[in-house]
Amino acid sequence: MPPELIFDAGFGELFIVRVAGNVISPEVMGTLQYAGVHLRTPLFVVLGHEGCGAVQAAVAVKEHGASERARVALVIDRIVPGLPDLNPALTSDEHLAAAVEANVRWSMHQLLETPEGQARMAEGIVKLVGAVYDLRTGLVRFLPEDSAAAESVAGPGRS
Repeated sequence: MPPELIFDAGFGELFIVRVAGNVISPEVMGTLQYAGVHLRTPLFVVLGHEGCGAVQAAVAVKEHGASERARVALVIDRIVPGLPDLNPALTSDEHLAAAVEANVRWSMHQLLETPEGQARMAEGIVKLVGAVYDLRTGLVRFLPEDSAAAESVAGPGRS
């Protein structure tokens, strides 16, 4: 789904970085830094989506020892560190939903841990928010800011 449609924006109004599993890589970091420094982007949104295949593959690798092709594994390797441990009380759908949210928080955590991210946030000129898009309903659920801040300090699953 094009983010312009999700957020009722015109084409060219949003600076969009799309990558499977919303992973943070050096290229993504460089692109975001460009958006912040050169375009003076005031708001960054890490937007995951329900049922994300990349997160689902990462859960399969972490929980069941599954394997992926080399380049897909590079994406998966960036997701796995932010995944919560399996909670046996959750159904597989609930576990995937929790993993998708944890992955958004993990990406936010990585951005907030950079010197640039910390400086821009301290200056109050940039805001970082996390959200999850529901493919079935078309709704975006924004994650509570306080829990994202706690994750950035403690790391995923350590608050």
